[in-house]
Amino acid sequence: MTKMDYIPRIADEVLERMLHTTGAVHITGPKGCGKSTTGARKCNTEYRLQDPENTSLRMLAATKPSELFKNKTPILLDEWGEVPSLWDAVRNEVDLSNQMGEFMLTGSSVPKEDGYSHSGVDRIAPMRMRTMSLFESGDSNGCVSLKSLFDGDFDISGASPHTLDDIAFLTIRGGWPRSVRIDKEYAQDVVMNYYNATIGIDVFRVDGKKKNLEAIDRLMRSYARNTSTMASMKSIIDDVISSDRLVTQSTVEQYIDSLIRLFIIEDVPAWSPNVKSKTAIRTTPKRHLADPSLAAASLNMDGKRLIPDMRTFGFFFESLCVRDLRVYSELLRGKVKHYHDSKDLEVDIIVELRDGRWGEIEVKMGAGDVPEAESNLIKLRDQIVNDGGESPSFMMVLISTGYVSVTEKGVLVVPIGCLGP
Repeated sequence: MTKMDYIPRIADEVLERMLHTTGAVHITGPKGCGKSTTGARKCNTEYRLQDPENTSLRMLAATKPSELFKNKTPILLDEWGEVPSLWDAVRNEVDLSNQMGEFMLTGSSVPKEDGYSHSGVDRIAPMRMRTMSLFESGDSNGCVSLKSLFDGDFDISGASPHTLDDIAFLTIRGGWPRSVRIDKEYAQDVVMNYYNATIGIDVFRVDGKKKNLEAIDRLMRSYARNTSTMASMKSIIDDVISSDRLVTQSTVEQYIDSLIRLFIIEDVPAWSPNVKSKTAIRTTPKRHLADPSLAAASLNMDGKRLIPDMRTFGFFFESLCVRDLRVYSELLRGKVKHYHDSKDLEVDIIVELRDGRWGEIEVKMGAGDVPEAESNLIKLRDQIVNDGGESPSFMMVLISTGYVSVTEKGVLVVPIGCLGP
């Protein structure tokens, strides 16, 4: 892919901001999400350490990294984990120079800690990059801006151009730059190739340990079936070992750790409002993979199989919404969480900003489910306010298709194809 055909990413702006505030930025995320390409557009010097033919570069990086640092900054160290000692070398260089925006390090996995000694706190800042949102891929018109909602602008209108079939396709296609660019009939093949490479090669390479590929596949399928739920980790592990008594709990836990280190698993944490409430908050995270297409690939589902199974479709659609909101909220320095308390009051998504503002979002497939979602949103708002907390900046129901609207009670109804940063 050349720089001429680069699709602009929201991460571009986030990275630009970070290069002005720290000496080095560590760009992480699943393989194939666009880290290297995004980093390359900001650098003046680029070293691709994963190139199998460039052994001399890796030897130089391991033995005399200062030679690499003589070139013009910012310097991109792509897949720095191939030479883990680079981490400490970069940290030391940042210490000595005391300059901003000198280095970018990219990685598709978390390397073993025996290769470096220091966390890099205050020298190397982390930046999570994800697959493309619908706005980035051109599949959302972005007429409803998340930032504008937090700023109190509710004068919104618009319509999604998508049908339910379209949403099914966008779910199984995912936000991988390669699947976005390719002809529609081949898009899911790209995802399947990625999935097979992940469970067949990358999970082994992350720590070099031999693994049971069938067990990893079962683990991915279990995660897919439990997408957007608060399934316990024990139930997922039991799901895997029940099919093979030779696979132990400890083994599955190691596989889960490998998938987390590869940024394939990215659960949504529970939100605890900063108020004194008598209602206990459940802290179990919601289970999510890095992209909804991985869940579909693990279950070998295409759009035609997804639509008749509306229950599964609904869970995958929520995962799609979570992915997009995670991307959009990065610009606002926000985090995506979920809420569920001991009284079984549940709200699918909470977007919380660093300054304490928050918005609550329920995800529904169609407009017919809006009244139930509206009721949940209002209950949580009233509960938080009655406990002494601040009202949400907005209440929203995200739906699959249709028109932007606002209910009589002030709840926004927004199709995912209209949401943007």
